Amino acid sequence: MSLNGKRALITGSSRGIGRAIALKLAERGVKIAVHYYKNSDAANDTLAKIRECGADGLTIQADVSRPEEIHRMFDQVKSGLGGLDIFVTNARPDLPGFYQRPLDITLEQWHMALDSQAQAFLLGAQEAARVMPDGGRIIAITYTPGGRTGSWQPWVAMGSAKAALESLVRYFAVALGPRGITVNSISPGGVFGPANIIEGGVLRILPPEVQDAIRAWHESGWTPMGRLGTPDDIGNSVRLLCMDEASFITGQTIHVDGGASIMDTVFPLDIQRG
Repeated sequence: MSLNGKRALITGSSRGIGRAIALKLAERGVKIAVHYYKNSDAANDTLAKIRECGADGLTIQADVSRPEEIHRMFDQVKSGLGGLDIFVTNARPDLPGFYQRPLDITLEQWHMALDSQAQAFLLGAQEAARVMPDGGRIIAITYTPGGRTGSWQPWVAMGSAKAALESLVRYFAVALGPRGITVNSISPGGVFGPANIIEGGVLRILPPEVQDAIRAWHESGWTPMGRLGTPDDIGNSVRLLCMDEASFITGQTIHVDGGASIMDTVFPLDIQRG
């Protein structure tokens, strides 16, 4: 099925996973609204790459933690693209805005996480539904382990925000089901970008030896596929969910992690391998 001529807004698409999603859709002729917060150069570079794919689009600046800017962003999408067929919420604030342990986190950091994820999805899905024809697609990029476990202590605000976001995905899937609009979330595992560099603001700041240890951990078998993911893996998954053939998949969180999420941390790896 061709996606040619469809219109998509991907938040946080100036770089990383968001950029890969934008380019994978652009390869199929989707017009892209490239959203960014601070880095206009990266957004313009993504738009140039979209045009190299034979598609077109525009760039939009907005702080998705602020309701008035979300409304403005969708107004620009409506005027620039004429409407919307695909909405992907992917943007996340910089690390200092939310990364703090439970006993030390401030209300400001807590609200930054919740506002940029759960609130941004709530308002974004409402706005998207108003400008989206029946049969559209809404997709959230999440991180399911962050809402299920408590071991990564400084992730407390973002983990709680992602858990709320995933719950909203299910509610909106029911609300928009009668219109044929599917609503799903994708939970990536560890993702490496170009030149084997860990993708994502949190892991990218880790020392090289720690990044090497993460790679070795997953390649040793804790990820059954024997490797970490790439931004293209996530982009391909989003593209699959946008196809007509995926029109009966809704309200789901899909793990795109090479099987890492099905491993059992209770038993040693050698036992699990048999």
